[in-house]
Amino acid sequence: MQNSTNMSYQEDFEEYDVDIRSYLKIIRARWMLTVSVMVVVLLITVIATYTTVPIYTAESQVLIERNRGKSALESNFYYYEPDFLETQAVLIKSENVALKVVKNLQLATKYRSYFFKNDPEGFSLVGFFREKVGTLLGTLTSLFSSSDKKGSAENTESIEFEPKSDEEIIAEIIRGGLNVVPVRNTKVVSISYASKDPAIAKLVADEVVKAYMDEMLDIKLSTSSYSLKWMTQKAAEERDKLERSERELQQFMRENDLVTVENRLTVLPQKLSEFGSQQSKAETEKQELQDLLGQIGSADNDGEKLEKMPLFASDEVLKNIRERIYKASKNIQELSKKYGRKHPVMIKARDELKILKEEKRFEVERIVSSIKNSYQLAASKEKNLYGLLGTTKNEMLDLNEKFMQYSIMKRSVDSNRVLYDTLQSSIKKQGVTEQAQSVNIWVIEKAALPTSPSKPNKKRNLLLALLLGLFSGVGLAFFIEYLDNTLKTSRQIEERFALTVLGSVEELKGKGKNIDTHVRYNLLSSIAESYRLIRSALLLSTADHPPQVVLVTSMSSAEGKTATVINLARMLAQDHKSVLIIDCDLRRPRMHSLLGLPNDRGLSVYLAGNSDEYTVLKIPDEEISLIPAGPVPPDPAELLGSARMKTLLDEVRKTFDFVLFDSPPVGVVTDSLTLSSYADGTILVVKAGSTTVEMLENGVKKMRDINARILGVVLNRVRKMDRDSYQYGYGAYYGRDND
Repeated sequence: MQNSTNMSYQEDFEEYDVDIRSYLKIIRARWMLTVSVMVVVLLITVIATYTTVPIYTAESQVLIERNRGKSALESNFYYYEPDFLETQAVLIKSENVALKVVKNLQLATKYRSYFFKNDPEGFSLVGFFREKVGTLLGTLTSLFSSSDKKGSAENTESIEFEPKSDEEIIAEIIRGGLNVVPVRNTKVVSISYASKDPAIAKLVADEVVKAYMDEMLDIKLSTSSYSLKWMTQKAAEERDKLERSERELQQFMRENDLVTVENRLTVLPQKLSEFGSQQSKAETEKQELQDLLGQIGSADNDGEKLEKMPLFASDEVLKNIRERIYKASKNIQELSKKYGRKHPVMIKARDELKILKEEKRFEVERIVSSIKNSYQLAASKEKNLYGLLGTTKNEMLDLNEKFMQYSIMKRSVDSNRVLYDTLQSSIKKQGVTEQAQSVNIWVIEKAALPTSPSKPNKKRNLLLALLLGLFSGVGLAFFIEYLDNTLKTSRQIEERFALTVLGSVEELKGKGKNIDTHVRYNLLSSIAESYRLIRSALLLSTADHPPQVVLVTSMSSAEGKTATVINLARMLAQDHKSVLIIDCDLRRPRMHSLLGLPNDRGLSVYLAGNSDEYTVLKIPDEEISLIPAGPVPPDPAELLGSARMKTLLDEVRKTFDFVLFDSPPVGVVTDSLTLSSYADGTILVVKAGSTTVEMLENGVKKMRDINARILGVVLNRVRKMDRDSYQYGYGAYYGRDND
């Protein structure tokens, strides 16, 4: 089971590794495209970066909180308002604040030249394109909207708008360069302004804070003026009612002789209220102490349980003792690493720890004793308050009957007085706070004069351009590879068409090098070994005996079928075999010119019946013979399908060990289809990176429709990076073995 798991893992790893190599091959194959795209992107970025007018940014930071009567810096509570700072950020960037900045700094007069310039300071590529795009969009908008305007102009009167003033234009510019960002998880807001001039950036960044404060005051004043007016009018009415009720009360007390006991009538309710409040507090305190004693009793004098109670845990003396005990215990642990248990230093340290534990126990007992005393005192206080409360209630009942009417009138007076006092207090409070802000604002960092531009960031732009160019180039390379439907590797042919790849021939590079003669003079080269591999695969392509008559064709012209015929013939001749090449390309013969032989008499002359004997030419210094194509006939397909062609083939089979047909492309004419009926098998030559899937599919279909036997495919002119590694190794090994 484990072995199968390991094999599965190894197969997955190999498949993944092959995919990675395939991707790297694509990048290597199109490295020029990748580098070109990267250079173009980098060049555009460099031009745009170094021609853009530098922008300077000044930043100030302010602390903003809602005014709750107590500063948030001193408050123990934090009020979470997720939309508060966002709302303030919108107010800071509002038009009113921007207009205040323009007015306070005199930007429309004193600094007008910084915002309205006739001559630009320099050329900006970004600004140039932005201007052109804006002009184009404006033109298109006007064209599309002109028809609507013409249709509605007959029934609608035109409305004329006043042009914006300089202050409004500058305010819009400031709002465009202003950036307000709340700092995350804080009450701090960062206010920054970007400008071409660093001094203007600093002035505006500082002045925005002041203008924002003024705007908050204006908002407060506009909302409080109406409420202040209403409360003043209402207070005058309540003052008149209070005066009338007081005069009526004084008249009643004079008529009923209640002046001498007025103080008692005033004091007793207050005493009763105080006694009731004190009694409630005493009961609560007694109950709390009783519960605490119950918790202490449930601990059964266990020091650890007692110390876990909040009262003991928060005691400063116990905290100090516990810290000292912890330090003493830690000291004993460190000393135990150096000394034994009976060493004087260890004995002294343990004694100190013991003393500290005794102090802690004594302090716990002291707290428990203090709680018990407090409980007894609270119980006694509660009892006394019960007595005082009862006495006061009896006295109030005696006076209540006599002064019932007095109480009714007194309550009316008190009610009027409370209402009047409340209004007066609100008026005073409103008058004091109407000049104060409902939001507290502190400047915690003023804007500094920027010494270096914030835009463009040259290093970042160049780095991003480099990365963007690299990824764009690689992406374009993969996209082109995706659109590329040409055949480049043996695996593509084998997997898609189920054809045997006899071998791959590497592309011969170098000025003056010719694949037709390279193998003859470089028998130990890698290309020669590739043709040895093709020869070996051809000899083993059939079970009983090697094919004697082989047709070599391709899908289109210039794919290397003629060179394949010549070099394959040379490899077959190395085994001391007689090889005959028949140039069957009667439309565009090339074989005679490559071998330096005449073409005045050849295959076309014999097939046309102009000669009873066919011409066989011996290639100098090689064991190869050639029947040239001869003069170009008017109808090559008819000649190749004649009986004389079959007669010729029967005769050369007896004389030569191998006969190779060099035929026209199968995708262009039907000559190769005719010749395939005479041959023992057909070799298809595919040019890597040129022959498309559709071309090979069409050619294979034609061959299979007539039941032609396809021995395999020769992949020609393969780039080194696209070639399969197993073919290299096998071809080289086989070539050396033959040598």
